[in-house]
Amino acid sequence: MSLFPSMSALSATFGNATPYAMNTQPAPQRKSIAHLYQSWDVTEDAQKKATQLSDAAAKELQKASSAAQDKVGKIELYSGKYYATCTFGGLMACGLTHWGVTPLDLVKCRRQVDSKLYKGNIDGWRTIIRQEGFSGVYTGGSPTFFGYSVQGALKYGCYEFFKKFYSDLAGEENAVRYKTYIYLAGSASAEFFADIGLCPFEAVKVRMQTTIPPFAKGTWDGISKIVASEGIGGLYKGITPLWGRQIPYTMMKFASFETIVEMIYHRLPGQKSDYSKGAQTGVAFTGGYLAGILCAIISHPADVMVSKLNANRTPGESFGGATSRIYKEIGFGGLWAGLPIRIVMIGTLTGLQWMIYDSFKIFMGLPTTGGGGEQKK
Repeated sequence: MSLFPSMSALSATFGNATPYAMNTQPAPQRKSIAHLYQSWDVTEDAQKKATQLSDAAAKELQKASSAAQDKVGKIELYSGKYYATCTFGGLMACGLTHWGVTPLDLVKCRRQVDSKLYKGNIDGWRTIIRQEGFSGVYTGGSPTFFGYSVQGALKYGCYEFFKKFYSDLAGEENAVRYKTYIYLAGSASAEFFADIGLCPFEAVKVRMQTTIPPFAKGTWDGISKIVASEGIGGLYKGITPLWGRQIPYTMMKFASFETIVEMIYHRLPGQKSDYSKGAQTGVAFTGGYLAGILCAIISHPADVMVSKLNANRTPGESFGGATSRIYKEIGFGGLWAGLPIRIVMIGTLTGLQWMIYDSFKIFMGLPTTGGGGEQKK
């Protein structure tokens, strides 16, 4: 006698317990397995609705893009209208993104000025909210928004101009051979002018963030107080360290972005023009984030010094004297205070800025930045 039940015994015992009926019905009368489990239908229906909404949103965006392009008219590459479009795209990319990370920037600046003020970023936010309310974590948000809107507009618009200007000076062959130097020279020139627009707002931002309670209620109140006590020069006493921070930062930001994007497309199958607009903006974000990490590292010592100078430089003290005094106080290690949080902040910022900037260029019918394909499609 077998120790195991026969197939006929198993069939007689469990045959009626299975939810799947024997295949005795004609094919048209069988029920789908999916109908036995309602969640399958719900998931599939949700996926279909999500796809429909996505398609509808894409169509509406395309309509808006076409309407905007019709209203503005054809934008020739490297024309005045082209540079104006890039300038506006830079304004959109930088103002809101910098404002969005104000809580990170606030704690970073305060810890740069006084490393013992908070134990860490979480402790900093908790302390600020407890003492100043939730709005306290956005201290300095107003001058940040205005300042980096101006800076972003000038930086991106001027970069497009100077990149073309230096390429023409070098000639077609040399412009290709020495393209990295073209990127570096173009971005340095652009940032020089961008910082002139940023500096007054940066002075107010840093002072608001490093004084407790903040020395001013907002942007224009802060500007008025600085001018009243120190004159117009008070708004620009941080211009030299600002150039020292921002010019290397922007040179790294633009040159490394262009190089990284080119490398990404070089390793992908096909050419840049083979990829959808969405894929191209994804490449822009990736290239921007990686470039941002490099930017944060190379510019961080100057960032610390800008915070220190705006907060601690005494009236009449020379730039060199103030810098020397501060360095003696904090040492080499102090120049790197807050670097990890700044890497996260700048990486995210730079990635989002390039994605927004290139998305706006696509919206206006222009090619994305980097990776070749600089012809209007």
